[in-house]
Amino acid sequence: MEGSGRPSAAQAVLLTASTALTALLYSIYRQKARVASGLEGARKVRLDGDLRALLLEAPGRCVPYAVIEGVVRSVKDTLSSQFVENCKGVVQRLTLQEHKMVWNRTTHLWNDYEKIIHQRTNTTPFDLVPAEDGAGVTVRVMKPLEAAELSLETVYEKFHPSVQSFTDVIGHYISGERPKGIQETEQMLKVGTALTGVGELVLDNATIKLQPPKQGMPYYLSSLDFESLLQKQESGARFWKILTVVSGFATCAVLFFLLRKQYRQHRERQRLRQMQEEFRLAQERLTNTEGGEVLKNACVVCLSSTKSCVFLECGHVCSCHECYQALPNPKKCPICRQGITRVVPLYNS
Repeated sequence: MEGSGRPSAAQAVLLTASTALTALLYSIYRQKARVASGLEGARKVRLDGDLRALLLEAPGRCVPYAVIEGVVRSVKDTLSSQFVENCKGVVQRLTLQEHKMVWNRTTHLWNDYEKIIHQRTNTTPFDLVPAEDGAGVTVRVMKPLEAAELSLETVYEKFHPSVQSFTDVIGHYISGERPKGIQETEQMLKVGTALTGVGELVLDNATIKLQPPKQGMPYYLSSLDFESLLQKQESGARFWKILTVVSGFATCAVLFFLLRKQYRQHRERQRLRQMQEEFRLAQERLTNTEGGEVLKNACVVCLSSTKSCVFLECGHVCSCHECYQALPNPKKCPICRQGITRVVPLYNS
């Protein structure tokens, strides 16, 4: 705290940062809680013969947020894996990722660094169909790459280590970067995968479509069942709630510390003003008693006893022993307010 009782710049910055962090965590928690609540309230529909009739009766032939489970089936052509034989899918993602070590000049440590140098995603139209054959009901999945959680299975992964000569190693140490190699990965959404779709379900002419919702809710295409997907979102919301509560308690602790410090500073100023007022009144009484002349060797606190203490380290001789004992802890010199480390008795001959 500064002498005026206001928080210092560092304390104000700490309180502001703590409050801002709490507000940010609360905002994230509210968003996660809204998503979990919306997912819990999503309408669960079955992929059967009653689905078309349900959409015909719905307003605008649309269910704004629906949950449907089915099996992936391609509409026309399928995508073949480049590395695995007889592996067919409807979404294919090829990734080249660079791995290297980077020297941190602050911590003086080598840190792992990963960077995607190339990524390509191929898609082909696909439907969700019932797990049991013969139902004859399909749902066309629209814009799968916009799904917040698109479950892709890694079907191929290979790491190609870098080949380095002695000269390359020396150059890497000088530059602060040591290449480790290139990782090649292929991920696919395979035909026959059981999928849980959460989004807007709409009847467009004769086609039932599952597409991203228009109400700002997330779009899911997950290999998890609905209960597991809901528990995952609720766990995420609880995690951010705990972080928000912890940060809120920390903010309250900082605020309490600053208020307590300010209150103690205020009490100290009050005590000092009271001592100065008592000194002035005692000085006036002594002046009236002694006919207008103050004793030169009187204690500056009580103005009645003789000075008998030398305060160190400041060296002031201003108090009697009784008034020194009555000074509040930590004891400070009444003249200069410097802390008293020890006291030497003063003997007048």
